[in-house]
Amino acid sequence: MNDTGQNKREGLIHRLCDGDEGAFTEFVEKYQQQVFMCCRLLGLDANESEDIASETFLAAYQGIGSYAGRSKISTWLWKIAYNKAISHIRQKIRQQKLQDKLQSQYTNEQLDEQPALLQSERTEIVWDAVKKLPQDQAVAIVLYYRQEKSVKEIADIMRKRQNTVKVYLFRGREKLKELLSNKMEGLY
Repeated sequence: MNDTGQNKREGLIHRLCDGDEGAFTEFVEKYQQQVFMCCRLLGLDANESEDIASETFLAAYQGIGSYAGRSKISTWLWKIAYNKAISHIRQKIRQQKLQDKLQSQYTNEQLDEQPALLQSERTEIVWDAVKKLPQDQAVAIVLYYRQEKSVKEIADIMRKRQNTVKVYLFRGREKLKELLSNKMEGLY
């Protein structure tokens, strides 16, 4: 890269660090295609890619002060986009696994008898049941399955011991089994 290109990049970074809104617009325009491409290469659809791109640029703007310059800004930004996209994909997988597990364990036999019940209705039934759990159990279930948090992270968030979180998850799953069984019986 020539000195002019290097100086422009460093100037943009300094302007971003100073909170220059025009610099942020320039930054987004310059790198948005690259960030979008990263998301699409990882298999996200257009809407998901736009959401992750927004999250990426927000994270980059908030963390620009930590950019040490050891790599190109584009590489740094790609890493942020990649991590955000992978987190999103993991969250989708975990949500689907929870839905599949709950549905297969507690409702699969009954749901198979009722073909008119669509996947979206099944999902709605499961998450409506989560809302009926005691607050600590519901929070633990949502953080674990929807937000992909580890038991340790949930314990930190909830300011509880890890064993307590494990109990919330166990009891929450047991209560969901009961709620979903009752809910499915009511559909027939």
